[in-house]
Amino acid sequence: MAHRALIHLPHCHAAKLKLELTNVTITSLFSTLCHHPTTTLPPQPPPSPRKLPFTVSVHGRTWEDPYHWMSNTDDPHLLEHLNRENSYADAFMADTLKLRSQLSSEMKARLPPSICTPPERWGPWLYYQYIPEGKEYPVMCRKLETERSGWMNTFLHRHGMAGSKREEVLLDWNELAEKYGYVHVGTCRVSPDHNYLAYTVDISGGERFMLQVKDLRSGLHDPNIEVDDVVSLAWARDASSLFYTQSDENQRPYRVLCRKLGCDLVNDLPIFTESDSSFCVDITSTKDGKFITVNSNSRTSSEEGLYVYVIDSTNPMDGLQRLCERTSGVQYFVEHHSSLFYILTNAPLPDGQWSGEEYYLVRCRVEDIESPKLQTIILPDKDTSLCDMDIFNGHLVLFLNKKGLPLLCSLNLPFEIDFKNQVYIQDLKPWYFPLPLNTCSSVPGSNHDFLNTVYRVVLSSPVMPDVIADYDMSRQTYSIVHQEEVNCDSAGQSRIPPFELINNPIQEACIESKESASHSDSQRWKDFSEVYCCKREEVVSHDGVKVPLTIVYSREFWQKGQSPGILVGYGAYGEDLDKSWCSDRLSLLDRGWVVAFADVRGGGGGGRSWHKSGSGLNKHNSISDFVSCGNYLVNEGYIRKDHLGAVGWSAGCLLVGATINMYPQLFRAAILKVPFLDVCNTLLDPSLPLTILDYEEFGNPQIQSNFDSIFSFSPYDNIPQDCCFPSVMVTSAVNDSRVGVWEGAKWVAKVRDSTCSRCSRAVIMKTSMVGGHFGEGGRYAQCDETAYEYAFFMKAFGMLNE
Repeated sequence: MAHRALIHLPHCHAAKLKLELTNVTITSLFSTLCHHPTTTLPPQPPPSPRKLPFTVSVHGRTWEDPYHWMSNTDDPHLLEHLNRENSYADAFMADTLKLRSQLSSEMKARLPPSICTPPERWGPWLYYQYIPEGKEYPVMCRKLETERSGWMNTFLHRHGMAGSKREEVLLDWNELAEKYGYVHVGTCRVSPDHNYLAYTVDISGGERFMLQVKDLRSGLHDPNIEVDDVVSLAWARDASSLFYTQSDENQRPYRVLCRKLGCDLVNDLPIFTESDSSFCVDITSTKDGKFITVNSNSRTSSEEGLYVYVIDSTNPMDGLQRLCERTSGVQYFVEHHSSLFYILTNAPLPDGQWSGEEYYLVRCRVEDIESPKLQTIILPDKDTSLCDMDIFNGHLVLFLNKKGLPLLCSLNLPFEIDFKNQVYIQDLKPWYFPLPLNTCSSVPGSNHDFLNTVYRVVLSSPVMPDVIADYDMSRQTYSIVHQEEVNCDSAGQSRIPPFELINNPIQEACIESKESASHSDSQRWKDFSEVYCCKREEVVSHDGVKVPLTIVYSREFWQKGQSPGILVGYGAYGEDLDKSWCSDRLSLLDRGWVVAFADVRGGGGGGRSWHKSGSGLNKHNSISDFVSCGNYLVNEGYIRKDHLGAVGWSAGCLLVGATINMYPQLFRAAILKVPFLDVCNTLLDPSLPLTILDYEEFGNPQIQSNFDSIFSFSPYDNIPQDCCFPSVMVTSAVNDSRVGVWEGAKWVAKVRDSTCSRCSRAVIMKTSMVGGHFGEGGRYAQCDETAYEYAFFMKAFGMLNE
């Protein structure tokens, strides 16, 4: 799903929100306290870009946009202006050079010299990745499996990958980076016979991915296969054919094609084309490899629904068979097992049995595909959302969410029940995977092998380094395969106290039977919870809804009512906010800072209804949730007043930007990374990539009620006049195809025009001239980038000398 993220309120609410925003703006005009009396500013003034007359008229409303010219990225004046902004940012940050060097050294010192993922068995091979010592990027490898013991000979002799079998390098990201200067590998798919690797690579940052196929026996690439604008991939079962989706000029995956390997045909065989510009096409293989599914769907399918087709992977040239009709508001996700299609859907059930807000599980026989008779088999239990599924020969894995916390369970297949009555998960005797207490992130591993009885998961939290755990679904036991290393006694970390990882208790609260959580003390994950506190609070928002807020701080260095801190938010596309482990964060925590994560509506964590209640015409709920979380942190003494910062990324910058427009005194500083800020103008231009797809998330401004709502919170269109404003650092990239570089540039220029003349000099913009939406560089370059951001906050808070 491509969106502005690896990316709907009744009409009366729009008028109410407009009034609320107007009142906030009027109040802010009377602010006289400057945020930045002690911030050191460069001697030179910030850049002042040219203004050209441009009038926008929509629905009877007219306004001027003198910076509209910046949306023409071919205009040489834009590149000149971005270079001037970079120079000004360098001047503003000049006095942080020593601090940045210290922070970066700390972060790099915590990284292990090399990183390796545990091998994962698929057929006769063990697949794994590692980052060599001193390198930025991973290398994908494999070895033929031999009999192992003591978990894969103690992780193949502690990462040495010892053994007689020769290691094969499938793909080296470092070689690609050296060749092209920039590299972003999108999708990798090994063929079912293990003889080919198909992958996509972006070498510009613009996310125009090129397909390449490598013969793993010879090590050579197929010179006849270099297709541009490829998104998803799926192999036929005999590996003779490769299916792929291709995007149009607006980066919408719109068609499926098939390439016959070893064929000299210039044009690949077209399989399916979606002509509706509001729909995207995606393909994937079922876990058993017997079918390829083709989904044509909108981002949320709230308007038109979707089509689902299947292709017999054994006879791929037989064409498409439609499995599910396009139905308003309905989504389907398909797997296959023993001549039955298992379908995760939210389709309403007769007699009001199901509301259509969340997912449940149905199935139908393969022979009934022409007129599928869907049999409801599993409904989620009370207060639980069914989010995803995975399927194996003997087990079905369900990803659940209960009160904002992840749960996973396995069910034995085939089911020994007739399903004549409503069946809930608990009726099927699930085995709930033991999880660490308050796990914030659970991400499945590759889990390619359909015949496997072991399910691999990566677990993480803000105080627990990533754990790779294998869950044996037959034996109902688990093992800790690997936990991320953290160097805690490295140079440059004198303020970090000596400590060791401690055992983390099992999460029992959501498990009915403690017998399902089989474990031993020797198989406990470990964390830093004795040194760092991780709390999960529920903050009451403007309408009484409770918003999850995760708060992290050092038990030794945090001071109630005195500590600085940052609040992170996203709140879009139903995406979960990333709260996984990050060792870089220790450089803030060990200086007494607080880091908090607001799971506002519009994001993930609460099922489909949580997303829906913070998108489209309900977007004001996301903003109010974020404001409530910020106030809570200050009022409860977690963070000192006037020492609260905010961080947003991509669509999350709409959230942060709207908040600081409404409440500029709430935050001392903010960082807006590749920001979506010029929301109204972007959505009014359907020629831009992703715009039409975003109508379901933010609304279609061609519709009056949608326009009124969007215009009322669009950060670029609601900058308060003549008031003090937080320090802000905006980062962008010239090759960003998801969020145009002009969005941040226009917003910065307008802030300087509108707000306090001293405050606006503490608003800077830093633009990458080579990267794209997802940044540039590998693990060491990311340390430098994070050090720059932390140093900006410390300067904005007047803490450079502390």
